[in-house]
Amino acid sequence: MKGIERDTGLRASQVITEVTGVSADRVAVLSGPNLAPEIMDGQPAAATVACPDEEAARRFQQACHTPYFRPYTSTDVIGCELGGAVKNIIALAVGIASGMRLGGNASALLITRGLAETTRLATAMGAHPATLAGLSGLVASCTSPLARNRTFGVHLGHGLSVEEATTATRQTTEGVKSAEAVLDLARVHGVEMPITEVISALLNDKVTLDEAAAALMQRPPKPEC
Repeated sequence: MKGIERDTGLRASQVITEVTGVSADRVAVLSGPNLAPEIMDGQPAAATVACPDEEAARRFQQACHTPYFRPYTSTDVIGCELGGAVKNIIALAVGIASGMRLGGNASALLITRGLAETTRLATAMGAHPATLAGLSGLVASCTSPLARNRTFGVHLGHGLSVEEATTATRQTTEGVKSAEAVLDLARVHGVEMPITEVISALLNDKVTLDEAAAALMQRPPKPEC
């Protein structure tokens, strides 16, 4: 499970420590650019195991390492969790662009700027920026037709409503549930997240599909960095 809890803004690991009463160094996070059907088929994959306790992360790494599944370790739980949560929102945007047939350039733009806004939020919350360029990042969720959030976005891009897209996708789409909560976090930390803001507005029927596409392309020009 991954995402941000609505109303509280807590990450999944924080919910676990709060509910169980265990210390944070006993909770590990696993996140990666992975598609479950491919892992089930034994196809090559990698992921990040993040835990404040390095030794615990290594034990987790050893427990789930196989010839086709390669886990790496990290102590950056915040970066790993936020990468795993926000990438689903960006995948929705990429799926919408694909569904609207806006082209490969638009998808590349959304992935690149999506990584930038994910990194801004994560570092504002104490993560290391390098984590967001690692295995918890955007690639599989944004590029594969097997990715659930991207598929949901494609349905939206074809003109389906959120309810119709939910029925058509038939799987859990974390980005739909997390978009508003992530946006609330961004506001608390004073971080600008334009893609997340547009996706949240679209999911809540505050803008139309065409207005959402226009909003993403009509932002004022400025230096990239």
